[in-house]
Amino acid sequence: MAMDAYKVQIWAKTDPFLIGALQFPPPAKFNMHYLRKMATYVRTRSAEGCYPRLNWTMWRHIACGKLQLVEDTAWLYFEAFHSLTERSAPKSLEWAERVSSCSSVDEYEKVKSKLSVDTLQFLLFLYIQQINKVSLRTSLIGDEWPSPRARSPTPDLAGQSNFHNKNWDDYGHHAFMQNHIPYLLEMLLEPDQLTKSSHSSHCSLLSLEAAQALGFLLEGTVDKNRTVHSFIDLALWQPLQNVSGYSKTSETFSLKKLQAWIKECFVVNPFGMSTCIKSGRKLAWAQQIDGSNRKAKIVCNVYKVPRGNHMVLMSYIHRQTLAKSSDTLVSANVKLTHCNESFIYLLSPLRCVTIEKCRNSTIILGPVQSVLHVQMCDHVKVISVCQRLSLLSTLSCTFHILTPTRPLLFSGNQCVVFAPFHTHYSMLEDHMGQTGLATLPNYWDRPQLLSTENDNQVWKLMSPREFYSFVIPFEMEGDTTEIPGGLPPVFQKSMDQRQQKVQMWQKAVKEAKLTREQRRHFQTIVEQKFNEWLVKTGNRHQLDSLVSPSDGTKQVAG
Repeated sequence: MAMDAYKVQIWAKTDPFLIGALQFPPPAKFNMHYLRKMATYVRTRSAEGCYPRLNWTMWRHIACGKLQLVEDTAWLYFEAFHSLTERSAPKSLEWAERVSSCSSVDEYEKVKSKLSVDTLQFLLFLYIQQINKVSLRTSLIGDEWPSPRARSPTPDLAGQSNFHNKNWDDYGHHAFMQNHIPYLLEMLLEPDQLTKSSHSSHCSLLSLEAAQALGFLLEGTVDKNRTVHSFIDLALWQPLQNVSGYSKTSETFSLKKLQAWIKECFVVNPFGMSTCIKSGRKLAWAQQIDGSNRKAKIVCNVYKVPRGNHMVLMSYIHRQTLAKSSDTLVSANVKLTHCNESFIYLLSPLRCVTIEKCRNSTIILGPVQSVLHVQMCDHVKVISVCQRLSLLSTLSCTFHILTPTRPLLFSGNQCVVFAPFHTHYSMLEDHMGQTGLATLPNYWDRPQLLSTENDNQVWKLMSPREFYSFVIPFEMEGDTTEIPGGLPPVFQKSMDQRQQKVQMWQKAVKEAKLTREQRRHFQTIVEQKFNEWLVKTGNRHQLDSLVSPSDGTKQVAG
């Protein structure tokens, strides 16, 4: 049967770009020249822990000695890739336990030295960081990609904007891979398959291991997306071996044939954001508020795509409280854009979350298994347990976070406040277990600045005097009854002192022995002052937007 009968389609996977690519220009030496050198270097040092798996110690040596990274940045890329590719939820919990039991820096380094990653996939991971490279041409003419065809024909859920989030753009991923696949394949070649000038030739052969590594970036189908296959399964499938260039005898691929086959079958990811916007199911979770410029829009693709590709996109939620704990959200990639003056509760275990261009809102999330990324937001409060937090161009935002990695501050942030995670809901600990997140280690107070800005102007830690715990006003079934891991002692002390003052006040009122008339008058004054405080702080709007308890449970669970 001819290959045409199979309708082979290959596309760029979402996770490497959405979760793996840091939303920050890569180090200068993450380019073809240096990564090609690194590829040759590691292959000649397999006995030293470089190939086929690269351990942390050798990567640190290469990164700091040859690519001129500081050690913290070297660890950032290594750990980000390791958590993306090597760790299931149980393995993440095991890793957290090992790290939190270390009593010294030396012990921690010993634990880190036992980690290793797939060498060839890691090289691909380092290479695709270039998707967020800022070129002079981009800066001058505002074109995101070398060719106008690369720009997504589908408008963003919240409308086209000057700032383009490349990590979500499936058309951008497609264009990047189309432009770079020759270099990626060349980087994966064995040194003896290269010419003297370190380039491929028309007779270069690609090893089976190298083709397997491409599975980090590519996958595909032969039956119109009903069944997703790994890249290597497609390339080795008997009816396709002639066109994919595979030779059973040598167990290698013809580089020329493989490249031509990928190019011929390459399509935009059918499970990406563009398709979700075009043909996803609309969800009636949000109210349509009179006077709002744009209609609230929430769409998902959960009912149409294989698990692992679930996506929920939410925009223009305005002046309301939205609360959900739903199967639709479980392990989904979630994007919130252009939300304003709202309280948003998404109380399910989530895969990845991006919050973009939101203002004056409070967003409470269930545990985020990978990256929680916030960009171009102002006066937003975010409360979450997450694997990693990254911030780009935020203004006066507060983050109550429990995280096993250092929060990443990319460029353009001002007046960021970090504070300890300070709430709970009934299913929280179950959801943390499902996403592989533990209470320790917790680096909420140790942000890593990855820009040239001055630390003091960018972030500060919340003062315990300004700290209050947060109550989630919905009842759900579950066993969690307190903040997982508790509060840091200095914050707990501040809470205890405040509670003492309340008790002293109650005692003083009781001992005053007021008459019935005085008590009524006193009650009126207290209520009046409380209502003034509700209006002044904006909490009146939050209370007014909460539905009645009976409906509230339905809304959360729907």
